[in-house]
Amino acid sequence: MYNNTCKTIGVLSHDFSHPQTAALLQEVNRQLNARGCAALLVDAADERARQLAPLLSGALHLSGQFSDAFRAAAGPIPLFALDELNLDGFAAGAEMGRLLLAQGHRRFGYLQQSCCADPARIDGFCSVLAAADKRLDQSLIAADVGDERDSGYQAMLAYLKRARASERIQALFCDSDRLAFGALQAVRDFGQGAHVAVAGFGDCIEAGASTWHLTSWAQPRALRVTEALNRLLLNRAEEDGAWRRGELRVRHSHQGKAALGEMGQCGCAVRH
Repeated sequence: MYNNTCKTIGVLSHDFSHPQTAALLQEVNRQLNARGCAALLVDAADERARQLAPLLSGALHLSGQFSDAFRAAAGPIPLFALDELNLDGFAAGAEMGRLLLAQGHRRFGYLQQSCCADPARIDGFCSVLAAADKRLDQSLIAADVGDERDSGYQAMLAYLKRARASERIQALFCDSDRLAFGALQAVRDFGQGAHVAVAGFGDCIEAGASTWHLTSWAQPRALRVTEALNRLLLNRAEEDGAWRRGELRVRHSHQGKAALGEMGQCGCAVRH
């Protein structure tokens, strides 16, 4: 399918407006163009998606798995879902755990939607805590419906209202940046002197904004897209490539409350 034989690649998602999906789409477009291919955006939730399948040379799903109906309509064309590329979640969770421990935090939580958590990421986080004689004190579950930011807000606010001040978690690792934004806003709105360090996952563009200064785990977006397209178009896989690893983006939110110096001058959401 590469170069001359590669024509139109369907790019599927359930929500192209999601920040992570939008960033992925930009990279997919860039790399497809470099390979001489064109992208056709397909709403995975639309029943008409399967009608487009026979017109495609291949299809890439950015935010889930292909439906049985789409697979049947696609016939022999190659399909690949980005979810099939498993990041080294254990290493990511462990690295975030070490960062939060280094701040002196003693009580820890993890915020996730029930359908989306990466068990390896949680295991890595918990293993580092255990090695330091700490544990995961709270597992907060955000609603799976609606906006992640709002569900993160509601889950965190409910926790702050029910937890005694002396027993509250001091650091919260969130399964996504959008959940983290909601949690940070909940801490800000709750007030009452509450300070909780918050870290996210994904490092979306908004994470670096002065509103949040969110510490997050950056996924190797370009490398993941390259690996996905190599598998889709060339049937070539690199099982343990650099695409599996990311890196910390250390900002301010993991510190939990304003410190002297640069942080005291910023518009960080953890300031009250």
